[in-house]
Amino acid sequence: MKLKQITPYCYEIPRTGAMRVPGRVFMSPRMAGQMVEEEALKQVANVATLPGILTAAMAMPDMHWGYGFPIGGVAAFDWDEGVISPGGVGYDINCGVRLAATGLEEKDIRPKIDLLVEGLFANIPSGVGSTGSVKLSTKESLRVLREGGRWAVRQGMGEPSDVARTEDGGCMDAADPSVVSPRALERGSKQLGTLGSGNHFLEVGVVDEIFDAAAASAFGLFENQITVLLHSGSRGLGYQICDDFLAFMNKHVKTLGIQLPDRQLSCAMIRSDAGQRYFRAMACAANYAWANRQILLHRARETFQQVLGIGPRELAMHQVYDICHNIAKRETHLVDGQPRVVCVHRKGATRAFAPGHPAIPEAYRQVGQPILIPGDMGTASYVLVGTQKAMTESFGSTCHGAGRVLSRTAAKKRSRGRAIHRELADKGIIVKWTGRSTLAEEMPDAYKDIDQVVESVHGAGISKKVARLRPIGVIKG
Repeated sequence: MKLKQITPYCYEIPRTGAMRVPGRVFMSPRMAGQMVEEEALKQVANVATLPGILTAAMAMPDMHWGYGFPIGGVAAFDWDEGVISPGGVGYDINCGVRLAATGLEEKDIRPKIDLLVEGLFANIPSGVGSTGSVKLSTKESLRVLREGGRWAVRQGMGEPSDVARTEDGGCMDAADPSVVSPRALERGSKQLGTLGSGNHFLEVGVVDEIFDAAAASAFGLFENQITVLLHSGSRGLGYQICDDFLAFMNKHVKTLGIQLPDRQLSCAMIRSDAGQRYFRAMACAANYAWANRQILLHRARETFQQVLGIGPRELAMHQVYDICHNIAKRETHLVDGQPRVVCVHRKGATRAFAPGHPAIPEAYRQVGQPILIPGDMGTASYVLVGTQKAMTESFGSTCHGAGRVLSRTAAKKRSRGRAIHRELADKGIIVKWTGRSTLAEEMPDAYKDIDQVVESVHGAGISKKVARLRPIGVIKG
């Protein structure tokens, strides 16, 4: 598919055929010169055909092929005249990342890093179908879906400052458990407080480099500091909600007279009963995911104290931020110079709000919203900050991670004959995992170069580099 460079870090898919707007891909010339996945570009063009889409169908430098929308896709639809699509959110609703920073330095934990990773692996359930220690009655399940991270803090699993430094305060108020199926509730009842499998992880890291001293100071980050980064989502509950509504919308969309280039883009008008039911169910899954990550952070705090034999004051672990990857949000943005209420789909993309935005925690409002970008387990992760240019160019959005470059099957083939855990150990990274093929599927080679991805969004001006984190301990499902 033809790409036209329109700025040094942005390429356009010209509007053709049924496209209502052009496509735009944020990436560096170096990344554009490498192999760009043709199927993902086609998906960007397909999204551009949906009713009510505004400005452009967008993709970030970590984009790759996904269900309906590309992973790394961003699209904003007029709230009154546009659509909402489960394919634009994804199966793992509010898959997201949470970062906590400690008062410790690498020298404080390096002698016990093996024991720390063992302890985290023992105390945090991981893997396919894993179940946690938090068992929910039906009544409590409904409370989790309504209250999100706030529920976990009320149960003693966290601090009020944790939810204050979570996107949306850890709770979407639109949540309505009455639209969630019994099967979804059942799947969620035993999985709260579990990491999951695949690309989900908990990572002990070190602040390796500071790029923006003012933002890093606001976020409580300093060089050689020990951090905890965790990546998980809404588990089987979110998957089931997506599955339920895709089945419904595949039939529903046929009644709307919309010609779809791909049935995976099944959708409903946002303001319709069908659209609002999905939005309210999606909010339930988002709240479940925030509660899940809140519990995971609480377990990590406990484990650090147990293994290191220190108290909360010496550990000084504070949450920096928690951010969504897969979500649709009701937001107000300037479109052609006028404020407009829109539904922003971010699938494998994150929010990047500029300094001064009221949705940013007060402690960070002067510098902008923290953005958390995990890489692969063998290289680095990044902390970025939101910018005004993101508000004008990408509906306040940026990338979400490194992005896959190899399928899981291709990664397993490439890993044959290699001991990935030993390769990581040679780099000073201790890893524990559950699934037999997890390390092969998630090996560093399976992902794009995180440094290039971050340079792309930094160069485009839709987020700015704050700090680089180097992994020293990882647990995977």
